[in-house]
Amino acid sequence: MKFSKRDFLKITGLTILGIGIKPAINLFAQNEHQPVSPAPETLAGKRWAMLVNPKACTAANGCVDCIVACHRIHNVPDFGNPKDEVKWIWTEHYQNVFPGQENEYLEEDLKARPFITLCNHCDNPPCVRVCPTKATFRREDGIVMMDMHRCIGCRFCMAACPYGSRSFNWLDPRSHIKQLNPDYPTRMKGVVEKCTFCEERLAKGLIPACVEACKEKALIFGNLKDPNSEVRQLLRSHFTIRRKPELGTLPQVYYMV
Repeated sequence: MKFSKRDFLKITGLTILGIGIKPAINLFAQNEHQPVSPAPETLAGKRWAMLVNPKACTAANGCVDCIVACHRIHNVPDFGNPKDEVKWIWTEHYQNVFPGQENEYLEEDLKARPFITLCNHCDNPPCVRVCPTKATFRREDGIVMMDMHRCIGCRFCMAACPYGSRSFNWLDPRSHIKQLNPDYPTRMKGVVEKCTFCEERLAKGLIPACVEACKEKALIFGNLKDPNSEVRQLLRSHFTIRRKPELGTLPQVYYMV
């Protein structure tokens, strides 16, 4: 194939332009979400999990403390409509949370009660398998992460997640943040986001924001590999269920019933 002088100059110009643009891209990328990378020794012997006690939760009375705390700390935008909604933690009714575990004679209070819902941080996460850029990945401690900088917005992970735990930014979220938290990075239009078990707080020795904010202690967080942890003790002494266990995703958010 022959190249004219004009073609050569075009290619050379684009190459030089690309070299000049790269530092600028890197500069902007610094403002995007970069997941905390804990030292390997901090992950050893840990498998984080959440236990939800719906009967202690007062969401039915209008309490949204856990949702407000999570969304405020993580700069989750509020677009003001369900079509564009971005959510990390929210409430759903029993039939939507446990569609395979309902029956005609189910306790009436259970059917009407809203259930706290979030990413299940599965041991076998289908979202991780389908992501072409590895923007979503599973850490050694079980947290299923989202690197918003690497996300290309293909939404394969959203299609693969059977729990509806991921949200897509159809609009620029930065102009829809009510109270900006300067300590947590903002996102951009065209990326997926979700709950990360507050990995940035865990790295500082803090519990997730939703757990800290719950006055009724309806959310319990801890290390499954520690037999003396509160999570393990409650799992031993109470019957719990998980969302869609028949799918084999092995969710690590448990519900006491």
